[in-house]
Amino acid sequence: MYYTIKETVEALKKGEVTSAQLVKNSVETFEADKAGERPLNAFLEMYEDALSKAEAADKEIEEARASGTVDALYEKKPLLGVPFANKDNISCRGNRLTCGSKLLDGYVAPYSATVISRLENAGAVPLGRCNQDEFAMGSSTEYSSYGATRNPINRDYVSGGSSGGSAAAVAANQALFSLGTETGGSVRLPASYCGLYGLKPTYGVLSRWGVVAYGSSLDQVGIMGHTPEDIALPLSAMCGADMYDDTSADLPGSDSLRTLKPYGDFSSLKIAIPKQFLETKGLDPDVGAVFDSTKKWFEEKGAVIEVVDLPVLEASIASYYVIALSEAASNLSRFDGIRYGRRVDNGNGYDELYKDTRSEGFGPEVKRRIIIGNYVLSEQFSGSTYKKGMSVRARIQKEVAALYEKYDLILCPTCPTPAFKLGQKVDDPLEMYLSDMYTVFVNLARIPSINVPAGRAAGTDGMPVGMQFAGPMFSEAKLLQLALAWENDHKGCGVPVKE
Repeated sequence: MYYTIKETVEALKKGEVTSAQLVKNSVETFEADKAGERPLNAFLEMYEDALSKAEAADKEIEEARASGTVDALYEKKPLLGVPFANKDNISCRGNRLTCGSKLLDGYVAPYSATVISRLENAGAVPLGRCNQDEFAMGSSTEYSSYGATRNPINRDYVSGGSSGGSAAAVAANQALFSLGTETGGSVRLPASYCGLYGLKPTYGVLSRWGVVAYGSSLDQVGIMGHTPEDIALPLSAMCGADMYDDTSADLPGSDSLRTLKPYGDFSSLKIAIPKQFLETKGLDPDVGAVFDSTKKWFEEKGAVIEVVDLPVLEASIASYYVIALSEAASNLSRFDGIRYGRRVDNGNGYDELYKDTRSEGFGPEVKRRIIIGNYVLSEQFSGSTYKKGMSVRARIQKEVAALYEKYDLILCPTCPTPAFKLGQKVDDPLEMYLSDMYTVFVNLARIPSINVPAGRAAGTDGMPVGMQFAGPMFSEAKLLQLALAWENDHKGCGVPVKE
């Protein structure tokens, strides 16, 4: 079994393994796990065309090896033959896509998302689609219509959400890296719970074309992997402006991602820790202890850490849920039983068709968020609450940007607690929403942030604890360099399960 992209590519070049073997191993592991007493439920389905795409990659590698041009081939296609896991809300042409919802049962994507097309152009092989909270609304992947995803570290615990299937697939070595999506922390949170690296890039660095929208001004594709290098290489292949997404943007310095070097100039590094995060109620003591050890690591490296006061962060959760749920109510209005997926038609006219389809198709958490979003946008408020939420967001973005004129990094826990047990919070949506208290400011400010596996929580059966390094817009390369320096001093911290 290979655990990193780097060692897998070397093995593919030498002919020690084939892409087809990697796909078959993943399929066999998936099938064996599915037949077990407590399956992970990381993948919902393996793509039927994965094997044929892997065999085509093997043919290219074999021909290049015979002609002595295999290194040149990998210069053009750095991910040739490397399988990856896809989230169930990212379109992969000719394959099913359900967003974890019964409403889209049977829907087949007619085209591929830009991020998928670019990975395939770099030679990567889409392996299958992963479980998620329905329409990405949740923090534990318990709100999927296809059952919860368990945590590979301990199957009594949740994998996090909403990209819990993508995280569990990588943590269980069913895939080398995976794609997830973020609106308020849905890549970093499951990465933290499953002991992985997980990057949320700057808004726009990865195209959203072909990704099913939840909150359009917040949504972003993210990447999870065992090492920072396993994130940097796919990021270099996918990033950049896209004619299909007007909000997309080029990533300065993206060339350095293909040969990532560890960060070395710690003596000039200034780190800010918002006072509001230190005073947060509900911070688990084990998470607090890992936070302290992470601060100590930076200080021993020579970095300067200072506590800063950013009162506007106290409004981030409220602002986030006003904006996200309003945009969700608008985006999900397109799922009407006429244009997409499931239709419930009892012959009573279009109004009843619309109502019956959505009533039977959406789960309770999605209905809750649509109702709240429509209430916020209702005539009674004339959109004033949404506008106020956007005003708060603008102030968060402005004050966070100003902070980065003096500091290089914001350091804080990814989540206030380690992973919790299945069913523990599923009936308490407010407590579930507070899982995002450290992550949503990143989405509101449109900045990048990476979760690093930083320790274990003794009080919860040794479940992983993640810390996040958040930088200014377009600082992905620097964040990954810092994460690589962390990885070099904590070898294997992102490879928790070896089978």
